[in-house]
Parts: sequence; structure tokens; C-alpha cells
Amino acid sequence: MPLSACPMPAEAAPPARQLLRRLGGVLHKTFGVSPTEESSGSMTALLDSLDGMLFRCLVDEYWSWLYVSQGCRGLTGYVFDDLIGHPENSLEVLTHPEDRAVVRGTIMASIDCASPYSMEYRIVCRDGEEKWVLERGIGSRDGRGRRIIEGYLEDITDRVMSQIQLAETELRYRSIFENSVVGMFQSTENGRYIAANQALASLYRYSTPEALVMSLDNIGRSLYVDPARREDFKRAIQSNGRVVDFESEVICCDGSRIWISENAHAVRNANGELMYYEGIVEDITERHRYQLLLQHQATHDPLTGLPNRNLLGERLQQAIRSALPRAGQVALAFVDLDNFKVINDSLGHAVGDQLLVAIAQRLRSALRSSDTIVRYGGDEFVLIIGEQAERAAIGQLLERVQEAIQATLALAGHALRIGCSIGVSVYPEDGATLDGLLRLADMAMYRAKGQGKGAYCFYTKDLNQAAQDRFSLESAVGRAIENREFSVFYQPKVGECGNVRGFEALLRWEGSEQGLISPERFIPLVEETGQILEIGAFVLEEACRTAAAWPKVAGRSLSVAVNLSVRQLRAAGLFELVDNTLRLSGLPPELLELEITESMIMDDVEQTIRVLESIRALGVRIAVDDFGTGYSSMSYLQSLPIDTLKIDRSFVSGCDSDSKSMAIPRAIIFLGKSLGLHIVAEGVERVEELNTLRVCGCNEFQGFYFSRPLPASAVPGFLAVAT
Repeated sequence: MPLSACPMPAEAAPPARQLLRRLGGVLHKTFGVSPTEESSGSMTALLDSLDGMLFRCLVDEYWSWLYVSQGCRGLTGYVFDDLIGHPENSLEVLTHPEDRAVVRGTIMASIDCASPYSMEYRIVCRDGEEKWVLERGIGSRDGRGRRIIEGYLEDITDRVMSQIQLAETELRYRSIFENSVVGMFQSTENGRYIAANQALASLYRYSTPEALVMSLDNIGRSLYVDPARREDFKRAIQSNGRVVDFESEVICCDGSRIWISENAHAVRNANGELMYYEGIVEDITERHRYQLLLQHQATHDPLTGLPNRNLLGERLQQAIRSALPRAGQVALAFVDLDNFKVINDSLGHAVGDQLLVAIAQRLRSALRSSDTIVRYGGDEFVLIIGEQAERAAIGQLLERVQEAIQATLALAGHALRIGCSIGVSVYPEDGATLDGLLRLADMAMYRAKGQGKGAYCFYTKDLNQAAQDRFSLESAVGRAIENREFSVFYQPKVGECGNVRGFEALLRWEGSEQGLISPERFIPLVEETGQILEIGAFVLEEACRTAAAWPKVAGRSLSVAVNLSVRQLRAAGLFELVDNTLRLSGLPPELLELEITESMIMDDVEQTIRVLESIRALGVRIAVDDFGTGYSSMSYLQSLPIDTLKIDRSFVSGCDSDSKSMAIPRAIIFLGKSLGLHIVAEGVERVEELNTLRVCGCNEFQGFYFSRPLPASAVPGFLAVAT
């Protein structure tokens, strides 16, 4: 029979008073009150105002309603008349289809046991909304002997949904925790793990999280390489509430070591008391190894493996701290290899690198492990020698260093010997800062080089005076350039028959304060500072402009010779400077001769040849000045694009005294003639020297015998007398 065919007589609905009496136990459990005759009116009003509803229904196929309280509308959307006598809206129909079997089974079991029941399930309201309800009830019989249920339905949807959301959240967290590729943990303040995920277990080489938790009963002692890191971890959280990128080295289960980074915070209860720490762990072993590599690269020389200048300050302070308790001295030695550039250029940079590596090894063997060796740059090294009682002990160590460096070294099929010049400053006598000690040691090193190389020199106060003099001279040069205090003088060059062939341009400086200053004093300085480029350009331009105005002598134009410096020869734009100067001055290229020294040639032979060939292509002549004082190779001399050899004055002076004195000039003249070169002797001061050199075939002569260098204004007068 369909539900609509089973109407329920209205008289079956019991008064609320009777229902309250029968549900006394249920109501007492639900609300903590027991209805009485006197309170039943107020209880009825109370229950009608609640969201839930009292009900009585038959134990039949449909759980047909016999009675419902006014709360039915708020709970189900149906009013009393929609439910009573309407089987299509029975409790069975309102119950969610998926829950009907469980609901019926629970109620029937309770009836069989004659005991109250309580259960949670879903109902479908009039508008189709699903609600969760809590039903409490008891089975009994009515006056007709029919089995009935009397109970109370309460809306618990909000509570159930909160529980579901909480369960889902916990499930998601548990899933993230267990399946995360990042190590996660919870640990107590006293150093035990409460929980760990599989990623953390795998990171620490444990098979399971449980094995990790059981094994690490003291994180500080059992996990960290440095046990103090656990206390550092706790202090950081206590101070900041969390730790970020807390890096430590840890020992894994298999004994291996890795570096980790922890990010964690404190979890506290409602009273602010610490419950545990929780956080994540990341393996940063590779990153840490890379950081160490970068740090090493930043502080060490890649060629020799020695510390570089970035570590100098730190190592000096370490040496000073070690020396202080015993009032010892710390020496800072500046080591410069002698003639390294010659080897590097002649045998190649690869051999030069091998030489530097070998020197580094020799320095290590010569010094103690407590001393520091730094490659400062190029062919320069700095030594920090600590805890020395006196200078004599420092000197003995430096002698050992020099012996080690000077020993013959076999490289690339060559037996090489190289020396070094060493300058030394001493803490605390000479200074207390790195910059100060380096500057003084550098001064002393240049003094050692000036003494003939292969020596060591301690800093003394007179060196400081020399440095001050150098600074003053450097400043004066700058002012001289601005004030045009430099001038060009001209020394005649005379042919075999005594006729003037040309002049050599010579730089002179007469300062407004210092008076006439020797070129030997300021030329090395301006060469080092680079001011020679501006000064050299001035000399070239002035000499070409002046020579272009000279008159012809015996129908022949006069030439001018100009000295080039190392800086000029190596600087870019020399060809353009010469070409532009010739065009602007109007001097024919064949009347200009540029002079270079042997040492300039050997600095970089291949580059020198390229530069000279380009200039010579203009028609300019090239001369080698001071020939015989250097160490040029005859094979290089043969391939150089040169026109003239100039015999140095040291071989000219006294060459007429005996055959031995003339041996070198005669050899130079013979060599030059064999190569088709023009030969000039400079420094001729006596007629005997002139005659001797003329007989040997010298082409031109220059020296005080003919004239001292002349200012430009005096050249016309000299020519008038000479011709």
C-alpha cells in the first residue's frame, strides 16, 4: 500500500504532557531536568522554542508520526499538519536514504534490549537541504498496545560539519607530513623527537620515522656534530620565536655527515606554555660545499693554491694575537721575483705559470706551517712570519727563503735560476696596520732591488724620507706639466768628416723651486707613474716642429733623434702619434729617428717588432740606444726592423787607451756593419777617442767633444759656426 493510503487518525496524537512524562529519562539526559505535572506547561513552552523537536512514531514500515512538537518546522521545514497523518512525510522518508538501514537497525536493537538509544544521522528537509541530527529515544507501547518510539531530534549540523572539516584538515596535514619531500619534525624542549616524516628519516639514513624517533633520544648529543648547536637552536627560538636557515652539520645513522638548514618555531598552548618545536629540515650539503668552494676561490690564488690578498688582514691579525702573549714580533716580507718578466716573455706564459707554482712550493718548504704565504699578484708574494724574538731570527728565515728560490729549476728543457728581492717591515716597531706594514715593506723591497737585486732589506726611517721625497717629486712633475716647465735641448751628431748630420732631442726640466733637475732623477718616476706618455708626446712634437725649421747644411737636411720610453712603446696609439706629429710639423719621415734601448726590445720581442715595423713603414728610422749594456739576443737583433746601433758611452770612454778597451766597440761596429746598420758612438769627449772610432768605421759621433746639449734657440748659432 502506498504511504498516502495509510492515514493516521487525529485522536492518536497524545497530549504533550503524557509524552513529556514518558520521555523523562531522555529529557533528563539531554537537558538535565525532569518534567513534573507542575512544570509540564513550562516545559512544553520550552521545547516548542527549541530548534529540535519531540516526537512519537509507530514502529512500522514508515516510522509513521503520531506526534511532533512545534520545533518540527525549524528542524525539517514541515509544520505539524504536514507530518501527522501524512505517511509520505514519515520519519523513514525524511531519513537520508543512505542512513535508513543503520537508523532502523539501531532503533530495533534498542527496542529488543528495552534500553534508550542515541544516534547521529542525516535527514532531508522539505527544501531538499540535508541536516545532521542527534536522535535520543526509547521504545514503549501506547494505550492500544502498539509498539512506538518516543524521542527527541536535535540539529547538530554545525558541529558535525566542523568535525568533518577538522578531520579533513588533519587528513591533509597528515598527508602532507607523511608524503612531503621535505623533512618535517616535532621535538620536545629536552631534545627528543615526537614525530618525524619519512623524508626526514631518509635524510638521516633511517629506514622509518619510528626508527629515527626511537634512536635519537638526545638530539644535541646524538645528531649535531657540535652538541652546542641544540642550545643555540633553543636560544634563537626563545629570543625570536623561530629559527630561519639554522645551518648545522649532523651525523647520520650510517656515520656519514651532511649539512642541514632548519626552519622551525615554538608551539604553545592556550596558557603560553611551550608544548614542542616543529619545523622543516633541508639538506644543504651541496650548497654548503659550493659556498666553501666560492669562499676558497675568493681567498686563494687559483694557480698556486696560496692565500690571496683578501686573506692578508685576517692572517696578520692571527699572527699578532699569537705573538702578543710573549711580546714577540711579526714580520711582513714583500717578495718580488727578479727578472721574472724576461723568463715569462721569452719562454712563454705557460712556463711562467709553472715557475710560479714551483716558487710557491719552495716557499712552503722554506717556511714554517705557522707562517703565511700569500700570492699578492703577478710575481709578488707576501710572507707573514710570526712570533720572532729579534730581527736576526727573521733574517735567517729570509736567507733560507732566498736559498730555496735561487736553487736551479728545470722547466721546459731549461735550467732556470731566478732570484728575489725582499723588503721587510716589523710589527709593532714599524706599524700596526696591514696597509702601513705593506707600504713600508714595499719601500724596503725597492731599496733591496736598488742594491743589486737578490737581497733583503729591513725598513728604516730613511726609507720613509725617500718615499716623502718621491711623493714631493711626483707632485712637482704634475705642476711642471701644467706650467710647461719642461723643455727640449739638442746635442749635435757629427759625421766622419766633421759635418753636422743632425741632433738628438734631450728632455730638460728646470723647476721654479728646485732649479735644474737631472733626468736620471725624474725619468724613472714618470715612467712608473705613466706621466711619461704626456711628456714623451710633448718632446716628439717639439723636436719635429723645431727640426722642420732647421736650415740645410752643405745641401743636406738635418735629422732629429727622439728617445722612446717603454711605456710609449707599449701604449696603444704610438703609430698614430708619430704619423700625426710628422704631418702637423711638416718634417719628412726620413729625418726622424726614434731610439729604443735593448731592454725595451727584450720585454716583448714579438710586440716590439710589430710596432717598429709599422712605424718604419712611414719612413722613420729606428735606432738601438746604449747597445752593449743589455742582454739582447743576436738572433733577435738580426730580425729587428732597425737602422742604427748606438755604442754606449761606457764603451767609448777610454777606448783609445789599449786594444782591450777597444775590443767591445770594435765588435759592435763589426756586427753592425755586417747587418748593414749605421753606427753611432755617443759620449765622445776627446779627439783620441774620435780618431780611434773613426778608424774602426764608426759613421757618426756624439758627445761633449763637439758640444753640450743646446737649447733650441742656440742651434742656429752653433750651425753657423760649425759650417
